[in-house]
Amino acid sequence: MGLPRRTGNPAELRKSLKPLLEKRRRARINESLRQLKGLILPLLGRESSGYSKLEKADILEMTVRFLQELPASSGLAATPTPSDSYREGYQACLARLTCVLPACRVLEPALSARLLEHLRRRAAGATLDGGRAGDSCGPPSPSPPAAPVPSPPAPADGPGLWRPW
Repeated sequence: MGLPRRTGNPAELRKSLKPLLEKRRRARINESLRQLKGLILPLLGRESSGYSKLEKADILEMTVRFLQELPASSGLAATPTPSDSYREGYQACLARLTCVLPACRVLEPALSARLLEHLRRRAAGATLDGGRAGDSCGPPSPSPPAAPVPSPPAPADGPGLWRPW
């Protein structure tokens, strides 16, 4: 798909470029929708092969519903401590992984189950005792008062918690 030959009249050039630009724009939209479908179906726990011919509106509606169901972080709630934030993030990641890992079939089912069980035990241990000393997977233990750890920078778009995920 080449560019049309250059003519002397700019209006004619625009007229001849318009269908080409529209075709490229539609191709970009369709490619983005294809990628969105590939991302959203596993997150919803659905098999991609069963949904090979979804309409564009269906893909967008599924995505909107999925995003609306995500837990919204309220700015009105009391500011959680860093260990609470870590624990909440860990639990959220574990919940998402519990849905996505079996659906993606990246690992063998037995290995996937072992991994999820290990992560659940780590989450339970971190929840009960606030993390163990020397535990690299639990929440970070507070530093001694003599050497305070600087907090990560706040995002530029406004106040809030910094989260690594």
